[in-house]
Amino acid sequence: MSDDVLKTPIEYLKGVGPRRAELLQKELGVFKYEDLLSNYPFRYIDRSKIYSISEVNDSIQHVQILGRITKINRVGSKKIIRVTATLQDKSGSIELVWFKGLKWILDVLKEGHVYLVFGKASRFQSNYNIVHPELEEKTEYKNLSGPPLHPVYSSTDKLNNHGLGSRAVSKLVWKILEVAGQFITESISEKVRSEFNLLSKREAIQQIHFPDSSDKLSKAIFRIKFEELFFIQLKLLRQKLINNYKFKGFIFKNIGPLFNEFYEKTLPFELTNAQKRVLKEIRKDFNSGSQMNRLLQGDVGSGKTIVAAMAALIAIDNGYQACVMAPTEILAFQHMNNINSLLSDLGIKTHLLTGSTKQAERTVIHADLESGDCHLIIGTHALLEDKVKFKNLGLAIVDEQHRFGVAQRAKLWKKNKNAPHILVMTATPIPRTLAMTLYGELDVSVIDELPPGRKAIKTIHKTDSSRLRVFGFIEEEIKKGRQIYIVYPLIEESETLDYKDLMDGYNSIVRRFPRPEYHVSIVHGKMKPADKEFEMNRFKKGETQILVATTVIEVGVDIPNASVMIIESAERFGLSQLHQLRGRVGRGAEQSYCILLSGYKLSEDGKTRLDTMVKTNDGFEISEVDLRLRGPGDFHGTQQSGIPMELKLTNLSKDGQILSAARRSAQDILTSDPNLEKDDHPIIARAFHKLYSAKSNWSRIS
Repeated sequence: MSDDVLKTPIEYLKGVGPRRAELLQKELGVFKYEDLLSNYPFRYIDRSKIYSISEVNDSIQHVQILGRITKINRVGSKKIIRVTATLQDKSGSIELVWFKGLKWILDVLKEGHVYLVFGKASRFQSNYNIVHPELEEKTEYKNLSGPPLHPVYSSTDKLNNHGLGSRAVSKLVWKILEVAGQFITESISEKVRSEFNLLSKREAIQQIHFPDSSDKLSKAIFRIKFEELFFIQLKLLRQKLINNYKFKGFIFKNIGPLFNEFYEKTLPFELTNAQKRVLKEIRKDFNSGSQMNRLLQGDVGSGKTIVAAMAALIAIDNGYQACVMAPTEILAFQHMNNINSLLSDLGIKTHLLTGSTKQAERTVIHADLESGDCHLIIGTHALLEDKVKFKNLGLAIVDEQHRFGVAQRAKLWKKNKNAPHILVMTATPIPRTLAMTLYGELDVSVIDELPPGRKAIKTIHKTDSSRLRVFGFIEEEIKKGRQIYIVYPLIEESETLDYKDLMDGYNSIVRRFPRPEYHVSIVHGKMKPADKEFEMNRFKKGETQILVATTVIEVGVDIPNASVMIIESAERFGLSQLHQLRGRVGRGAEQSYCILLSGYKLSEDGKTRLDTMVKTNDGFEISEVDLRLRGPGDFHGTQQSGIPMELKLTNLSKDGQILSAARRSAQDILTSDPNLEKDDHPIIARAFHKLYSAKSNWSRIS
């Protein structure tokens, strides 16, 4: 017998059967014994304290009382509808009530006997009672015992209705530990366990479900969190080693005439120290002999685009092509305009390819790419089409990369026989812990300075009652020659309703700011790309003072003269979106403002989001709050990242120290033994294979 016992289908566990097994599968995702063992309690009830009846009050969630049953009542004339009993101790008495299992309770409950009673006390009229308490009789032959901390498991109405509530699940877990606990095998080497004072795997599982003490529970939680993070980091770092071994990168030795001319003559402003640092990191990758895989993080307006353009110049100087892929046409157009304005005097041939590009243009673009005449192409998902072929793609840059799925990104890498260098960028700052978990196989660069002369955006929260005053403020800003964004939410589930809100809002703005003195544009997702581009260009040229839009302008709109961002129904946006939208202003030298308009009633999370926006402009601080509110699985679509998120206990907003320790440990092991063959590392290799056998690449490095 081996740990294969833990793979036994759950229906074969005594007390489950096919019907209950089906419910456990659907409601909890439990198919095998081992699934139930990794279905951890979400809280624990402290059974170490015995209260006197006089201590019972509203602030105590659960009470445990030792007392004598002095009276039992059957309520109901023809049919018993409930049973009540009076429990008494030296300090007073309390009523116990049962509505179900009445025959059983009448059989076991005896007047004059002493019981340990546990349950939730609630007030009925002026007195407390306990409905459906747990009971254990105390006799002279029996000492009351049991674990001081009782596990509480997640449940659902369906599970409760079929006798699979928290207590029943607890009993099933106990049965599995009795019949199969000895087959829980170790997954972490003795050296690592010793270094971090980790419980054995078997003891950790036992203690997480049925802790002997608070100290043992803490140690079990630490062990399980460490293991979750250790194997994720092992996978990411191992993949990084394999990539470095398998994918030899193009070496860009030359810092040639294009780069030097741009840096010395064309660069419109002095680079920040952060930008210079990131460029050095990229140049080091270009000369390493391995494929670059680098994530570039930078807050809104920090100057990522110019760093990307200069990286592209290095590739072009060395005889290679470069591409920039963006998630939306608006952002692709914006990159095209910005990069062309920077590089237009250097004689670089640049093309734009999107879903709207006409066939005649596509034919020319395809030919120029294959011949090498096109040095730099900027586009959307259209770059992934099979017809798009390069002569020698040396650098692929992906902006707002979390919006692309794993398969899509991989398709771009395969445009060459040899993989190009990869630079992925995001303007959504990612918390350090999440970056290590989602992008742990990438090297990370951060631009943490804004260009000099930028003023911090002033953010204000107002309710709907302040709308007229906000309109007055808009008028003042327009008189100063400024432009205004007004953004409405657009959420798929209520698209029709949101569209109505947008059009109602647009009409009220037009009434308040009528022609010919004012001009108002509108942009939303239902418009044709050409119409959107026409309206955006009118606003960019200053022909319209107000742009009413949905979140299509979240990224890629760079208009220095726009000084006010008004976000309608701001409570409906996530923190990341609010921060991105705010970043559309504050791009010129003038003071800019972000006004968050909301209803009166706000959820706790909604209030926290808006308060955070008012309090800080720091994208990394905002991202930490966002992670705490939403959790890692929700943070801009981690399901697209291709990174396993099997985090049942770990909280990435709180467990950064454990993550750092787990990553350091995985790094040390792989540095000395990349194939996990030495010492007791095969224990780790077997556990890794068990976790990721269907999806891992454990090819040998030698």
